[in-house]
Amino acid sequence: MTHARLGRSGLSISRLCLGTLNFGPETSEADSFAIMDRAAELGINFFDTANVYGWEEGKGATETIIGNWLAQGGRRDRIVLASKVFMQTGDGPNDGGLSAYHIRKACDDSLTRLRTDHIDLYQMHHIDRAAPWEEIWQAMETLVRQGKILYVGSSNFAGWHIAQAQAAAAARNFMGIVSEQGLYSLCYRHSELEVIPACRAHGVGFLPWGTLNRGFLAGSGARRHRGQKATERLKREYERFGGRLPAYVALCREAGESPADVAFAWTLHNPAVPAVIIGPRTIGQLESSLHCLDIRLDESLLVKLNELWPSPGGEALEGHRPR
Repeated sequence: MTHARLGRSGLSISRLCLGTLNFGPETSEADSFAIMDRAAELGINFFDTANVYGWEEGKGATETIIGNWLAQGGRRDRIVLASKVFMQTGDGPNDGGLSAYHIRKACDDSLTRLRTDHIDLYQMHHIDRAAPWEEIWQAMETLVRQGKILYVGSSNFAGWHIAQAQAAAAARNFMGIVSEQGLYSLCYRHSELEVIPACRAHGVGFLPWGTLNRGFLAGSGARRHRGQKATERLKREYERFGGRLPAYVALCREAGESPADVAFAWTLHNPAVPAVIIGPRTIGQLESSLHCLDIRLDESLLVKLNELWPSPGGEALEGHRPR
């Protein structure tokens, strides 16, 4: 397993991040334990979750599974643990958002479910336009001083949100955000317009999610999803991009690689990306993801990928251009 620095921080993370979205709703606690055990054996030290994961099983159910795994002992110091705050967790008027009130309570609740005394990377799940940065950073600084969190990250931010956050943090002599999680795949490259340039300018590591676009870029047809709503979403992806899929699968076959591995390798080729988030439902899916770390995309393949999946800005992002 190779590692990289998380943004401008001194923290080393594995280049594959274990996303835990499926733990609970699709993967049983026992199977989730097995996946986490195997991930740790393989050298994956970066685990990502959120306080609302669990969804139909109950918001927080995924953090509870991870906490039960950590409670077995000998595991906490082996991983960089990330969670998130923002989404509504209850019916009260302050049970969501990024008010200091909710940040404090949500962090304490996550720590209880995770059965740990600190979260290594605490991420703002979305921007909160109603909460001023002075309030947000004061709350985060307090959590850092208390030892409850070590680093702050963001997710689903626009480029100007990142710039705004970093300017406000700098004015307080606070480190600010070290990572941004964003939707990024061959299908959806809009982050190249402003978000990734903002990350590079401000020393923020960009962590892609949705790299396989709901399984579409795995090239094997529709995968199992939770409920009719998820099925309809995938159907829309096929309606939008399905015409390109045969050419993409053929291109990957010509390169001697699987479509999923190429999709992951393509994101990792980007110099702004220290790690890509994978969301395995089984140990087999976890282990099959490892090969993408060994793939080196040559100039010819990069040109063909850019032609098939063009950047919205017209020009390929630095790192995805032929060198």
